[in-house]
Amino acid sequence: MSRTDPVGIITAKRDGADLDDEQIRSVIAGYTAGTVAPEQMSALLMAIVWRGLTRRETATWTRSMIDTGVRLDFSDLRRDGRPLPTVDKHSTGGVGDTVTLTLTPLIASHGVAVPQLSGRGLGHTGGTLDKLESIPGWRADVDVDEMRALLERTGAVVCAATADLVPADRLLYALRDVTGTVASVPLIAASIMSKKIAEGTSALVLDVKAGSGAFMTSLDDARRLAEIMVALGGDSGVRTSALITDMSAPLGRSAGNAVEVAEALEVLAGGGPADMVELTLALAAEMLDAAGLSDVDPAEHLADGRAMDSWRAMIAGQGGDPDAPLPTPRHTHDVLVAADGVLTGLDALAVGEAAWLLGAGRSRPGDAVSSTAGVTWHAGIGDPVRRGAPLLTLHTDDEETIDAAVRALSDAVTIGERADTAAPRSRILDRVAPGGTVRTR
Repeated sequence: MSRTDPVGIITAKRDGADLDDEQIRSVIAGYTAGTVAPEQMSALLMAIVWRGLTRRETATWTRSMIDTGVRLDFSDLRRDGRPLPTVDKHSTGGVGDTVTLTLTPLIASHGVAVPQLSGRGLGHTGGTLDKLESIPGWRADVDVDEMRALLERTGAVVCAATADLVPADRLLYALRDVTGTVASVPLIAASIMSKKIAEGTSALVLDVKAGSGAFMTSLDDARRLAEIMVALGGDSGVRTSALITDMSAPLGRSAGNAVEVAEALEVLAGGGPADMVELTLALAAEMLDAAGLSDVDPAEHLADGRAMDSWRAMIAGQGGDPDAPLPTPRHTHDVLVAADGVLTGLDALAVGEAAWLLGAGRSRPGDAVSSTAGVTWHAGIGDPVRRGAPLLTLHTDDEETIDAAVRALSDAVTIGERADTAAPRSRILDRVAPGGTVRTR
């Protein structure tokens, strides 16, 4: 069998065989170049969903995707003549996950560069770029030279990936999205890590979500994904660790675009929801440790304003006006508490779907989103609530979206009688460090 024969590669994986390195390299390079047909790659992806990839296959798949484009290098960054360490964070996505907006300037305020290549939202999970684009003037498109200059000046860049960075992933993800082959742990791991390795950071911290509002709904699946990604980072010389965090309830008190920016500003000003602050500081400690700063307390820079100063420099550096008011919706609608008691549950998936229906998200890549759309909630898990009081507020520019959003939330809220049945718990479920057990099937 020819190693460059797509049909042979498909049938080998279909029948449970392990693909060798050359087979993987040739099929990914061929699909990126257009010599492997979409039908053939679709069949191979489905075979992988059913048969899995070994640890070696996953590593080769990841490297082969990286090799289809450029790999950035920021190892020579300097500030005041001194080397500037680089570290990045990636979240697998959730509802109300505003942490990139708080974490990036916080880390930069400690003299560490954060080259954060981010994406846009799809479905119920929000996109960092969509959130930041609610700030007047801010732009996501930054070329490599400007990115380097901004990192040396401000330490923080959040931008879209350039077209020549892992083009195979862009093509493969679009194909997986329309062929029902997204739900494969090795393929998810390779997609995430190929981009993060190619962006040129020397260290990476992963926030792997588990729960109803996450892609990995079970803790076991989230842990398995984290273990694979940590190992892939280490394979490529990127120091990588992961926190597994709870997304059974939405994070913070808002889901949307401008509403999440407003919440991020609360955290950067030293306030904000307790779970947002907890997760921001936990990830910050991981990132600073990876950059060689294990003896500093990131909470100090939230309290004394240095993180906010870093935010202002980051936003202004990409054309945004940090003093401009955020856009506000034309319509709001309150969902009221149904009974006296304690909030014991708020389903993350339902809240994310409501925000999407209101206009905060998109069904397909390229769809427009509304900066003002979203959902805010006025109580957290374990808080007492009173019948008739506002529990959730819906934000939208299109009044006709409200009824559908209300229906999406019809079973999202659980109210109990006693506070001790719903004590707030930590968002941090587990940690995966380099050298952990890797399970890929």
